[in-house]
Amino acid sequence: MATPTNLPAAQTTGNVLTAAYMNDLRGAFRILQVVTGTTTTTVSNSTTTHSDTNLTATITPQADTNKILVFVTQAVNKTNANSQNGVNIRLLRGATAVNTFSLLSLYTGTALDMWGQVFGMYLDSPATTSATTYKTQIANYSPSAAVSAQPTSSPSTIILMEVSA
Repeated sequence: MATPTNLPAAQTTGNVLTAAYMNDLRGAFRILQVVTGTTTTTVSNSTTTHSDTNLTATITPQADTNKILVFVTQAVNKTNANSQNGVNIRLLRGATAVNTFSLLSLYTGTALDMWGQVFGMYLDSPATTSATTYKTQIANYSPSAAVSAQPTSSPSTIILMEVSA
């Protein structure tokens, strides 16, 4: 696994741009590791309370100053049972909600069965070197109608990338 490097001190006018300085610049802000999680398990929710979608991945940062860049592609569906339903998707680090990727996706105000994808990206600063789990949760905008993640076993993916500080 690559060793994280720190950004070198500022270059000043008149200083020679050395090979060592260039190597330091090349090492800063690089991707140190990539972790992927996928699921095709269908999860439905008929409430406004968020529930797990089974889309999860765990990463162990090399330094507590590093950042985690999270990419999510979540397959979603809203049923035609209620004209007021819409898909809400949020991202959690452990048990803490850190970002909302979708608020009222697929909402039309009419009773339509709709399918789609929610795409999200989030740069997190977990400030830890412990194993850190990221996951998504789904909720419905309006109770009594179903929304689902991975409908008909459609795949969803989460990608975690550790970025050196």
